[in-house]
Amino acid sequence: MSILIDKRTRLLVQGITGRDGSFHTRQMIEYGTTVVAGVTPGRGGEALDGTVPIFNTVAEAADRTHPDAAVIYVPAASAASAIFEAADAGIGLVVCITEGIPVHDVIAVLPFLRDRGVRLIGPNCPGLISPGKSKIGIIPGNICRPGRVGVVSRSGTLTYEIVHQLSTHGLGQSTCVGIGGDPLIGTNFLPCLAAFEADPETDAVVMIGEIGGVDEQEAAEFVRSAMKKPVIGFIAGQTAPPGRRMGHAGAIIAGSGASAAEKMAALTQAGISVMKRPADVVPLLRERL
Repeated sequence: MSILIDKRTRLLVQGITGRDGSFHTRQMIEYGTTVVAGVTPGRGGEALDGTVPIFNTVAEAADRTHPDAAVIYVPAASAASAIFEAADAGIGLVVCITEGIPVHDVIAVLPFLRDRGVRLIGPNCPGLISPGKSKIGIIPGNICRPGRVGVVSRSGTLTYEIVHQLSTHGLGQSTCVGIGGDPLIGTNFLPCLAAFEADPETDAVVMIGEIGGVDEQEAAEFVRSAMKKPVIGFIAGQTAPPGRRMGHAGAIIAGSGASAAEKMAALTQAGISVMKRPADVVPLLRERL
């Protein structure tokens, strides 16, 4: 089993004819993802590699091909409009890879999605993968292995590092979700942790956080009060100076609770085994499994 996506997922790609959209669509198809349609205004009637039909609008594509997920490779200036269009077409899962979307645009998007019951992963995220079943986004499929460890992360690069450590040591993954590192995102740790706790084929969870905000503290409280499965945590930015953004727009120490030390303390108090470096993930997991 997996969370959010599986072999039955039918995917629509917005921005399919762009450099990134076309490249990653081919990668997703090669991995086994069922890509049923693409959308690029003005390119309707064409087909990517002669196999994936392209439409001018998401509404037309949804009516003809019935996708249940959409992935967005649209430039930042148009990405919010692409999210609105996917949600308005009734697509239940939207994954936005695009980075640099203005916060003001995301503020407008989130209540629109909430009112329609649409889940957004991202923006500024690597997407998600259920190894051996389906992938949406840019997580490299070759580093993943099917298994029983769930991964949820604010950092794309650290997702790859942790997954590589797990796979190299024979610990496969049920699903890996990159939720994104912007100040405002569609899905935080909590719904992913809840889904992993409910998944009978996930035995443990690795949670990768970073400095900035209090999402990790809220996740720690959820783990303490609502999870029985072991959770291994990592906080990026352990050497970051206060007031300086490190990598992601949301990764800045500003105010109480935002530092790595405070977050690591909260995780430890909740019974989460905390890594000091990514290489610690395998021994800590084996202690808890």
